[in-house]
Amino acid sequence: MSVEIRRGTDRYVTRERGHFTRHSFSFGGHYDPDNVRFGRLVCHDDHLLAGGAGFEDHPHQDVEIVSWVLTGALHHRDSSGHEHVVRPGEVQVLSAGSGVTHAETAGPGGATRFVQAWLTPEETGTPPAYSVTAAQLTPGALSEVLRLGDARFRVARLETGDVLTLPDEPLQHVFVATGALLRSSLAEPLSDGDAFRITERPGLAVTAAVPTELLVWTFGT
Repeated sequence: MSVEIRRGTDRYVTRERGHFTRHSFSFGGHYDPDNVRFGRLVCHDDHLLAGGAGFEDHPHQDVEIVSWVLTGALHHRDSSGHEHVVRPGEVQVLSAGSGVTHAETAGPGGATRFVQAWLTPEETGTPPAYSVTAAQLTPGALSEVLRLGDARFRVARLETGDVLTLPDEPLQHVFVATGALLRSSLAEPLSDGDAFRITERPGLAVTAAVPTELLVWTFGT
């Protein structure tokens, strides 16, 4: 049983013209053999794009790519013919399957911040698939917005002082996307970019210090 704290200030950073990324796991030239995955989660990137900047066409295979926009808008297009502008409150899923090429750039309105997670698929070699779904969020609660087999993605939007009980699944990745959590028995205060990695500690509680958005991935039944 463990609760591991990962501070945003300790994350690997990529800076290029027009975008800034903080990586939760080993990525590209940032390699740490002790930090390559958590459950099926192999990438959890926090991207900030300048207006019109982003990632031009590049390929993927056998990975589930989940994007959640925090501010601005994200323009997606792919080799299967899908094109969409993703906005806050929508969850985008690109199942790369047997292979797909896609591009993502900051959409209309200037700078965009989004979090993108990559998961290993439960089945490889499937046809590529794409979806965008409006999330139904209950204020002050942890709302499920996506399920991919044993992986569940939940979001909580909390007001100052709200207390949230985390799920019971054996593996939990809890990311402070905006705001902050109060000091607790788990850790000193957590702020924007910090995360918990929880193993076999069901039903833990956290308290919002200010208006806060949490992104929670869980794995296992």
